[in-house]
Amino acid sequence: MNRGQATRPSPSPSPSITSPAEGTVRWTEALLPSGGHQVPVRVYRPERSLGGWLVWAHGGSWQHGSAAQWHEVTSDLARFSGHNVVGVDYRLAPAHAHPAALLDVLAAVRWARREAVRETGTALVAVGGDSAGGTLAASAALVLRNAGQSPAGQFLAYPPTDPGCRAPSYRAEAGAFPSADQMRAAWHVHRGSAPVRPLPGADALYSTPLEAPDLSGAAPAYLAVGDLDPVADDVHDYAGALRRAGVPTTLRTFPGTPHAALLVPAAQWGPGRAHPMRQWLGRMVSARFEAVADSAPHRTQ
Repeated sequence: MNRGQATRPSPSPSPSITSPAEGTVRWTEALLPSGGHQVPVRVYRPERSLGGWLVWAHGGSWQHGSAAQWHEVTSDLARFSGHNVVGVDYRLAPAHAHPAALLDVLAAVRWARREAVRETGTALVAVGGDSAGGTLAASAALVLRNAGQSPAGQFLAYPPTDPGCRAPSYRAEAGAFPSADQMRAAWHVHRGSAPVRPLPGADALYSTPLEAPDLSGAAPAYLAVGDLDPVADDVHDYAGALRRAGVPTTLRTFPGTPHAALLVPAAQWGPGRAHPMRQWLGRMVSARFEAVADSAPHRTQ
């Protein structure tokens, strides 16, 4: 890929991944212009795409990871949902501190919105991510809400939300990843050591959704976490806060499951078995997009 110019995903034949049960997912790479730099993305299209777009931010403590390393995850999300998925190579800390990563995710959302309108006439776009990427997606959903462009949904896999890592679940599993010390260090590299305080203003760029003074009006939320995950209490607490704010919220806790579960290779679940968390998230995306399409007339936004 030539990183010197912005490109649109090519309509020509591209690499593909085939699953006898779910069909073929084709993928291409693109560079999206954004504020003087370019954001690399991988775009995954199911063979019979239903037209919606999910913008996905990978995990990695805001410092590691890439769309290429999350290839199997995002291709499975496209396969199980039946919709297009954009894996975002956002800028990483420590070279790029907050809000660089968030701005890159927002740039990918804007691009996906334009693509959705161009292809179907409807801006059917959602945001999602796992671990640190889930935090970015939750923050992006609130920034978009403030701008009057709330996504169709937010799909969050085990997102940490508290930079202080004070929840009991951080201490419940000795030796489990990530530890409270590891997470606090990651938060510090990503956003510094300032305490979480409400950020007023419609143009606020949240480093954690807990900085939003009000969660009401946020996109419907779908959260997944394992019961062995040290960030589990963060996830449960955030789901509760969303519900108290009147946001439709679905929370699924997976038994016997640690942090970073989406990265466990699908083959490890056994011959012929689908990856349970990827499959659940994909089905939630499909159900949410179907509900949005059924409840509103098709129109260009």
